Amino acid sequence: MFTVELYARVRRAVMAEGLSRREAARRFGVHRNTITKMLQYSVPPGYRRRERPISKKLGPYMAWIDKVLADDRLVHAKQRHTAQRIFERLRDEEGFSGGYTIVREYVAQAQLRSREMFIPLSHRPGNAQADFGEADAYIAGRKVRFHYFCMDLPHSDGCFVKAYPAETAEAFCDGHVAAFAFFGGVPQSILYDNTRLAVARIVKGGERLRSQMFAELQSHYLFADRFGRPGKGNDKGKVEGLVGYVRRNFMTPLPVAESFEALNARFLDACTKRRRAILRGQSTPIGERMQADMAAFLPAPPAPYDACHKVATRVSSMALVRYRNNDYSVPMRFGHREVLAKGYVDRVEIVCGGETIAVHARSYGKAEFIYNPLHYLALLEHKSRALDQAAPLDDWRLADCVHRLRRLMEARMGNSGRREFIQVLRLMEDFHQHQVEQAVAEALRLGAISFDAVKMLLLARLENRPARLDLTFYPYLPAATVGATDPRAYLGLVAGASVIAGVMDSNAGGRHDHLA
Repeated sequence: MFTVELYARVRRAVMAEGLSRREAARRFGVHRNTITKMLQYSVPPGYRRRERPISKKLGPYMAWIDKVLADDRLVHAKQRHTAQRIFERLRDEEGFSGGYTIVREYVAQAQLRSREMFIPLSHRPGNAQADFGEADAYIAGRKVRFHYFCMDLPHSDGCFVKAYPAETAEAFCDGHVAAFAFFGGVPQSILYDNTRLAVARIVKGGERLRSQMFAELQSHYLFADRFGRPGKGNDKGKVEGLVGYVRRNFMTPLPVAESFEALNARFLDACTKRRRAILRGQSTPIGERMQADMAAFLPAPPAPYDACHKVATRVSSMALVRYRNNDYSVPMRFGHREVLAKGYVDRVEIVCGGETIAVHARSYGKAEFIYNPLHYLALLEHKSRALDQAAPLDDWRLADCVHRLRRLMEARMGNSGRREFIQVLRLMEDFHQHQVEQAVAEALRLGAISFDAVKMLLLARLENRPARLDLTFYPYLPAATVGATDPRAYLGLVAGASVIAGVMDSNAGGRHDHLA
């Protein structure tokens, strides 16, 4: 290996001083061919092999190894061959007699040659990328695994994040609606992976058939959709990077929140604060660069999209409607009717004939029953014997005064008392529970144990007037007797007052004489 100093001396002698190559070879003691190479390179180029060396032992098996590695690209990443496994198969199946090291080195070089290369991209204003991520948090004191929707604006790096209990179609669409509201407009196009939430099926030629809900969302906001190659997350690298950034910066350490609403408020604040950041390679903050995005956005429609999953179904004989493997109650009068179940992220609404007949908090469990006790009271009034075994009433929290009212009613009136107690409960169909409980407590204080009394006291409290109870209906109340006044008694009272006054005057005169 010749030094850089020798290269410099040879090149100066030949190229500057005009020495011939033959003389230079004789002066410096090197071959003329070496002088020619030194004139071509200013520094020693190092050893360069013209072609890949072929191991005599491994050479016959290289094509077999290349085929195994090529086939691995079509299987699950965790079930691909390791160098050790390739060596074992070569030894057992192909009769390879060489060592493990040359196999490992060849596999490493082959994998390095097959690694994908990428072209840096520029992003025009007004476009977006969207994806879901997954993380853990403590919600209402319980550790839960949640999903979060991310939308990234590649031109400006503006971002939006919202957490959901599950990665569902309604969460996917609700994330778009919330992102558009946050950004103040609709991107011209959005890039996705081939998620089932948006793509129902990929047909011949790579054409995507959109899911029903995603097609409705797109028709409402009129943005164009674009999809990456199946299994190639790098096609939407911006939002993939955002998913990781959010997990590392917004969710480390594990977030603690009272509800998803509180957690999302924190994420929204973090996205807003990030607009002040100046990223590597940029000279202006994200917020300033977002102005170009917003100028290129499509205008938002007058009303947001109703982001819900709709299912046409029928009410069962127990006034239940099944949605996503859970049962939700409706009023008994809608039994056996055709209804529409609308699943939102946080609630389930049940509609019959254009009327919303029930609204429940959304459950993400399985085979659960979500009851509203008020839906069953009308039937319980006719089947009062089922009161103690009615499952919809099991978890109903009522004030102690309400349970005391029931005991008194049943003790005084028997079965009819139980039915009248259910009538008291039915007041909660039209009034707030705490208002009815206040009226019950007042009725107990007065000893007016009846449905009519509770209703009268409730209405009087709401109308801010004194209650006028007909006491003939409450014989157990203590009676007060007030007699009529005789006019002669009044005259006698006046006469008696005159006598008393005269006596007082005489007593006063005697005191004056004594003092004199």
